[in-house]
Amino acid sequence: MAIPAINIGIEESARVEIAEGVSRVLADSYSLYLKTHNFHWNVTGPMFNSLHNMFEEQYTELATAVDDIAERIRALGARAPGSYSEYAKLTSIPEESSTPDAQEMIRQLVTGHEIVARTAREVFATADEAHDEPTADLLTERMQLHEKTAWMLRSMLE
Repeated sequence: MAIPAINIGIEESARVEIAEGVSRVLADSYSLYLKTHNFHWNVTGPMFNSLHNMFEEQYTELATAVDDIAERIRALGARAPGSYSEYAKLTSIPEESSTPDAQEMIRQLVTGHEIVARTAREVFATADEAHDEPTADLLTERMQLHEKTAWMLRSMLE
């Protein structure tokens, strides 16, 4: 018995384009998750406790988010990327292999959250044009969260 074609009211070409964009959001989100988890493990200094706890809250939220994002890609009929090499090709988040001081960690995370928000905003236009409300809702939620988190982190630098 043949598997029925996907017929959710979005043309295939639009579904493919949206899924490719959402794959970039996934790669950015996963890369930010890794960076945040790394900083959680390696932060030091007088703000250790507050940053250690804050970074844990942030990477925990990102861990849940990447699952939701990947599941949306699958619902659109595409394969969700899931390897480091795929993420490295798709992400705009710079990797950090050293251990910066706490202030630099905060700066990098501000930048990372803003990158994810910008990527989501770019994909939103395509989803909106295709009347893909579930993807638009997901992207709106992600933009709100990343913009708020960037603001809160930035406030620690003033």
